[in-house]
Amino acid sequence: MPQTAAALAAEPPGIPVAQPGGSEFAPLLRTIKGQGLLERRYSWYTLGIAGNMLALAAVVTGIVLIGSSWWALLLAPPLAVFCARTAFIGHDAGHTQITGNKAVSRVIGLVHADLLLGMSYSWWIDKHNRHHANPNHVDKDPDVVADVLVFTGEQARHRSGFRRWLTRNQAWLFFPLTLLEGIALKISGFRDLRRQAPRERAVEALLLVTHVVAYATLLLTSLSLGQALAFAALHQALFGLHLGMAFAPNHKGMEMPDPDGERWGHLRRQVLTSRNVRGSALTDWFLGGLNYQVEHHLFPSMPRPHLRLAQPTVRAYCRQMGIPYTETGLVDSYRQALRHMYEVGEPLRGE
Repeated sequence: MPQTAAALAAEPPGIPVAQPGGSEFAPLLRTIKGQGLLERRYSWYTLGIAGNMLALAAVVTGIVLIGSSWWALLLAPPLAVFCARTAFIGHDAGHTQITGNKAVSRVIGLVHADLLLGMSYSWWIDKHNRHHANPNHVDKDPDVVADVLVFTGEQARHRSGFRRWLTRNQAWLFFPLTLLEGIALKISGFRDLRRQAPRERAVEALLLVTHVVAYATLLLTSLSLGQALAFAALHQALFGLHLGMAFAPNHKGMEMPDPDGERWGHLRRQVLTSRNVRGSALTDWFLGGLNYQVEHHLFPSMPRPHLRLAQPTVRAYCRQMGIPYTETGLVDSYRQALRHMYEVGEPLRGE
């Protein structure tokens, strides 16, 4: 059984320092395993998934019962919040945090991502695994590839036209742009179908289309056309904003490995590129446990409720090894991320 949070916080165990030439991560991994923090939490996830499903069903029932009324738009914010919870469950399934059975994890992921959210589980798994393997690496991490936003001065220098204007103003535009993320995720999922193997493509295409049809049917049969469009716009915008607020603090503005420089081992690669967010149980809930980004990146298969239990040990070990461990408040995490994006665009504003 995992040790209690109080016990781990009060007396983080001493961990033998890695031997010269050996893995810096191995002693920490052995300690975390010994604390039972990599064991599955089936009941925690069962209750969480069931509770989230009931919440989604309650919102849908509310839309149907209210019917053709602008008051139905009041249900768009809670639906966005519970859709974000759905995305967090899909995320955990992708990391086999819920169960070690990959087939079951895939079913959970397909239901929560494709069917309930209309975003491709396979597309996300491919993208997210590459991110975890090389966080903040400009050549290997798809999350920092130059796209709508850029994250290095070199990327900024190659911008032209409208994208150059975007880069100049990207710090101010970041949160407004997240309002489009809910739709962008759906579009990326449909585009990715071409990459997938035939059987996988058939399953995901069916689920994605089913989601779109069910979503449209719910709104168009319950609300007028104008109300349905307004509800969808508000719901998708708030859903994208919520996800953006959960993911923005994690890596933006943190160390970016030099592709031609020193090669970091797993411990330094994950710790130096990640930022934790301090907070209460409400912060843990709102950010889906991703506020423990350092621990999540070091142990991606660790069940979400164990991340906070692992933190004292990880933090103490990093201090012991002389590795900077970054942790800040929620508001300051956004400030740091936005400041980095502002500084990247600074040279273009002088033109």
